[in-house]
Amino acid sequence: MEGETATTGEIGTGVLRVGSRDSKLALIQTQLVIDKLQQTYPKLTIKLETMKTIGDKIQDVAMSKIGDKGLFTKELEIALASNAVDLVVHSLKDMPTLLPDNMMLAAITAREDPRDAVVMAPRHADKRKLADLPPNSTVGTGSVRRVAQLQRQYPLLKFKDIRGNLTTRLNKLDAEDSPYDAIVLAYAGLYRQGLEARIVEKLDAVLPAVGQGAMGVEVRCDDQRTLALVSCVNDTAARLECLAERQLMRALEGGCSVPIGVKSRWEGSQLYLHGIVAAPGGEQAVEAETSGCVDGQNSEQDAVALGARLAQLMRDRGADEILNSISS
Repeated sequence: MEGETATTGEIGTGVLRVGSRDSKLALIQTQLVIDKLQQTYPKLTIKLETMKTIGDKIQDVAMSKIGDKGLFTKELEIALASNAVDLVVHSLKDMPTLLPDNMMLAAITAREDPRDAVVMAPRHADKRKLADLPPNSTVGTGSVRRVAQLQRQYPLLKFKDIRGNLTTRLNKLDAEDSPYDAIVLAYAGLYRQGLEARIVEKLDAVLPAVGQGAMGVEVRCDDQRTLALVSCVNDTAARLECLAERQLMRALEGGCSVPIGVKSRWEGSQLYLHGIVAAPGGEQAVEAETSGCVDGQNSEQDAVALGARLAQLMRDRGADEILNSISS
């Protein structure tokens, strides 16, 4: 115990510089990480550095058309590489599966409910789910993944791209002349901003984005001090789920603009993964599920192997045909 206390004392002093996007939600999420670090290391001085990313700056183009997998991470990683910050906090679903050289996903936080949620326009205050909307109603979402799955489940609804941060999207929905009857967002973002009361439905049948609901902490591989510091932020169950999900995406060569959805669940030490790849219009889809024991000394390798196995199952069922048609 004395050795552990001494080690904690050595790394738990001085300054730690944390990088974050400057959006309201990003700052709330980054603060959750900072609070955990400050609680564990009360003598640590933490300085927050904020910046805008490409995804924050380009608000009038659908994300799927910008064509950059690092839309919300690139500027943060440049700051990390140049030693301007010691770590950066991302929404894990925004992180590419391949990171720059000398950077690693050092910690994954406890995961909020990863499901997508429905918010209705004020004129539909009496509606409690998407199925209650009349035919040809317009649902806003910036996600190809959501549209691909929702088109299959709600063929009588229309889907229209919507960009902007969460506050901007809600303002667009609530405007008197809004073209949207409802919008679909990640539950976690609404909850973390205290907007849970706006949610009318959580979408159990729509498989979430890879890593949705968790935050990822990225550090330089050679920065042993910061690696040690952020270990207190890591949640084992969430990390194993997300490592499996990220391997699924990596193996299928998908990015945030590719309609890959995945849902994880645990039964004891058994991790179940259910994945879907759907054509953007919902006309084709491939689904598969697999499971495996993810426990013990090799748990991270087991989780990665599980994600790779699910990817191969989906390939065997024709996932590549859908993904190739999207990228061509």
